[in-house]
Amino acid sequence: MKTKSILLAGFVIAGLTACSQEEAPAPQTAAAVKGGLDQTGEYRVEEGWFKPGIDGWDRPPTSVLVDNPDRIFVAFAGQHMTQPNSPKYTADGQVMDERSKTSELPLEQKKHDHQIIVLNGNGEIIEDWSQWNDVFGMPHTLAISPYDPERHLWVVDTADQVFKFTNDGSEMVLHLGEKDVPAWDETHFNMPSHIAFLPDGTFLISDGYVNARIVKFDADGNYISEFGSKGSGPGQFDLVHAISLDDQGRIYAADRNNHRIQVFDADGNFIEEWPNLGRPTKVRVTEDQNVWVTDAAYTRFAKYNREGQLLTYWGVQGDGPGEFDNLHSFDVGPDGTLYVGNAWNNRVEKLVPKENADPARLIGQKYYLPAHQ
Repeated sequence: MKTKSILLAGFVIAGLTACSQEEAPAPQTAAAVKGGLDQTGEYRVEEGWFKPGIDGWDRPPTSVLVDNPDRIFVAFAGQHMTQPNSPKYTADGQVMDERSKTSELPLEQKKHDHQIIVLNGNGEIIEDWSQWNDVFGMPHTLAISPYDPERHLWVVDTADQVFKFTNDGSEMVLHLGEKDVPAWDETHFNMPSHIAFLPDGTFLISDGYVNARIVKFDADGNYISEFGSKGSGPGQFDLVHAISLDDQGRIYAADRNNHRIQVFDADGNFIEEWPNLGRPTKVRVTEDQNVWVTDAAYTRFAKYNREGQLLTYWGVQGDGPGEFDNLHSFDVGPDGTLYVGNAWNNRVEKLVPKENADPARLIGQKYYLPAHQ
């Protein structure tokens, strides 16, 4: 595996709105919950939900995508990304006493398998797309266009490629780039990271880890345009890790190593930046037009309004239930259930909204521009 594939990182952001100093705290009733640090916000954790079916499981998840509540796609990095002292799991999802020593193995002994799997609602593997193991370097983002009635699965692979597969994985219908052939031109990438869809069939690729641009393609994968350059100034990137669109077509980009979110108009013209973040890994505009960001440095989910003002956050670092270490991906099911790719903890977490949860602190459905536009 080339060293460039080891540039992955993690993420997640979280929080709690603070009351002003002038506010007197509400009196605590006997039924009120005492203690705690708001570790999981308005969610409860289903402990042991992820059941890999393989003893000694130690693969970091890089992307989680809910097709439906009983069909959840997950991408995993191979053992070359496994971290020292990360947990290992039994086949039924219990933590093993022995911590992972995979990272100490010679590279040639590390396994490159189980890269895309499908989980059912109980967290059990029901599909393993092992037939494609040889074509992938490291699947980084999984996505399905909401405008596609056939629900093809798109895979953005940091080994300089983008794929489109049938939903059952039986056929590859589009392949952009060349595996481990990096370049900055109209037909190549250098470690792309993410994808966003537009109603007319065009799509955007953030390219990404080494290149520093956002590229637009037509529905057939033909190059249209791009914007971005390497650096830290307005409109420049240093690891553009994820992108999302709002109802005005504005593009929000997680500029991870520049510790900020950048906002552009639909043509790629710079509008503004939201500075002083840690290492933002995902940015998602939800249907209410608020913006959720996950951050690797602060191990949080954070909610902002479209003006970039922080509204709430939650999350803590650790490897216990509901604790995170490199929250690299998340998705929300139609019932509001939150699924999290907890990368350095080598597992997928399922978090269910608590009874009487504050809806303002729950992550909503991802926003997409209406199909008629």
